Amino acid sequence: MTARRPCPAAPGPLEEYAARFDDLFGRLAQRRGFREYLAGLLAPRDRNKTLTALAGAEPVAGAGHRAVQRLQFFLSESRWDQERVNARRLELLAADPATAPHGGGVLVIDDSGDRKDGTRTAHVGRQWLGRYGKTGNGGVTVTTVRADERVYYPLHAGVLYVVRGWSGGKA
Repeated sequence: MTARRPCPAAPGPLEEYAARFDDLFGRLAQRRGFREYLAGLLAPRDRNKTLTALAGAEPVAGAGHRAVQRLQFFLSESRWDQERVNARRLELLAADPATAPHGGGVLVIDDSGDRKDGTRTAHVGRQWLGRYGKTGNGGVTVTTVRADERVYYPLHAGVLYVVRGWSGGKA
């Protein structure tokens, strides 16, 4: 069997955290992509966490940049199990006394939804959008969050339901 190739380290203390997920990624490119994704999420940026912002590229002109394309491939095409990654993240949070759940915390459930035009995005259709207090075209994701006076972190997210008749934008 071939020895596993080392991955370029993530910046600063992020490497110690990222290394705890290495066994969940079979390829060097996946381990590198995970580190780049984490670094992008935590980096201070002037704009929202779009794919180009995560990769540190310009909004429109940078879409074809190698770092953006590499991150896009990791997030959408690379085969890795997001449920296993999330389970590991939750294990690490539960094991740390600073973030471990306790009786003084609460579970927050949000199913508010967002407006969305068109029919090509999965799970978009005419449905109740709680954020707006009315029915409209959009998508609804249910998120659960653990919160207490010290910490606030997401647990899970999932689609509320699949809009009947959705065909992936195909006629």
